[in-house]
Parts: sequence; structure tokens; C-alpha cells
Amino acid sequence: MIVTATEFKTNLGKYLEMATSQDIFITKNGKSIARLTSPAVNKLALLDDLVGIVPQETAMDENTRKGNYSSLIPTRRSARPLKRMRNV
Repeated sequence: MIVTATEFKTNLGKYLEMATSQDIFITKNGKSIARLTSPAVNKLALLDDLVGIVPQETAMDENTRKGNYSSLIPTRRSARPLKRMRNV
């Protein structure tokens, strides 16, 4: 459900009750500024929503699963341009 910030402030109790069964999107000047949701989230449904977001090439490989994160840490050579940029 989408409501304005003014409507939300006026009927806070009503929307708190409704948030147990559905998300409440709060808008201000036509832009979404907040979402009121229940803390009892269906975690399986949340995981289903996340499937496919991470591209396959950046997904965890065998080394990452075993705790070897060295491939994710930038080398010293790749860090030098960043250091120069900070001094500018």
C-alpha cells in the first residue's frame, strides 16, 4: 500500500496494524521515502527474491567457500592509483 507522509502521520495506528500483513510505502512529494514492514519476514520468500541478482562470474567459487579470499583482495599494484587520487 502507498500512502503520503501526512496520511501516515494522521493514521499511524491504522498503518501499524496493516503493516503486519503488508508493506506500507510512505511517499513525500510523490517520491517514496520509507517502507514500513513486518519484522516477521518469510525468509524463504526473501531468498527466492534474491536468486539471480549476483552474476554467475562473481558468485562464490571453490576457494571462496573454503575461506581463501586472496582472489578478492586487491594487489598492491592495483591500490597505487587509488592512493594518488586521494592526494589530489
